[in-house]
Amino acid sequence: MTHPKILITRLIPDAGLALLRQHYPNFEVWTPDLPMSREELIQKSKGVDGLLCALTEKIDAELMDSIGPQLKVISSMSVGVDHIDIPAATQRKIAVGNTPGVLTDATADQAFALMLAAARRITEAERFLRVGKWQTWIPNLLLGADLAGATLGIIGFGRIGQAVAKRAQGFDMRIIYHSPNAQPAYNATKVDLDTLLKESDFISLHVPLKPETKRLVNADFLSKMKPNAILVNTTRGGVLDQTALYNALKSKQIFAAALDVTDPEPLPMDSPLLELENCLIVPHLGSATKKTRDKMAVLAVENLIAGVENKKLPNCVNLEIYL
Repeated sequence: MTHPKILITRLIPDAGLALLRQHYPNFEVWTPDLPMSREELIQKSKGVDGLLCALTEKIDAELMDSIGPQLKVISSMSVGVDHIDIPAATQRKIAVGNTPGVLTDATADQAFALMLAAARRITEAERFLRVGKWQTWIPNLLLGADLAGATLGIIGFGRIGQAVAKRAQGFDMRIIYHSPNAQPAYNATKVDLDTLLKESDFISLHVPLKPETKRLVNADFLSKMKPNAILVNTTRGGVLDQTALYNALKSKQIFAAALDVTDPEPLPMDSPLLELENCLIVPHLGSATKKTRDKMAVLAVENLIAGVENKKLPNCVNLEIYL
């Protein structure tokens, strides 16, 4: 029996690899920390039946055609699939899988951690200490913002947005949200975007990156926020105009921002955002717990196995291919 040819573009957790070996012991996995170049990806993926990728790979029509018509499945170890040309895959009857649900709590925890860290100026305070500036207790030193009783505005009220709202209840926060099709939950009140921007002390972004959400956070958006407001982004860097954010933070138009994601990734070291004390940036760690990444790897492999075996994917993005 001929086994399918499989390429895994990044070294995923052992939980996923062990599951794949039970079904197909012979596969290729890219092990270096840095992703393949475009040329290497094109070369190594030629002729594969199944491709397991990450956000670091651009999977477009050109690559799909280079791989060949035998390609059955593209399984991404992620919830978002903006790095994959879904219409192109659907046109070619290639199933696209993702890993929803399992990273909800980890990402919501990360959003709240960033919110707290930005509000209480944690990283700024640690830097202050490490360079020897802490000489005595000072009444007005590094004053931050309170979460208790503050208004939290959530843009995008899906699984993760609602999980953030659930956590906010424990801080006695007033919760409002803007999300066209979402129903109220966790005592959150649905409002229009302008109302959310006007009333929120904290704004947490949870929208997928689509043409209509690209650069959603722009100069106009930021101008409508409160001067004491804190912006948190754990979704995609592309929803935010980083130049506009820099200007708003530099001029103290808003109090602070905390970013788990940037555009591009990694953020260039000459980015002006890195000059700002009131901008906290971490390297895309929203789902970065062992338990969560293990679950993501297993889901990605389950999608991959189903695809190469001509079965319906457990988590399929383009279900229309089965019609």
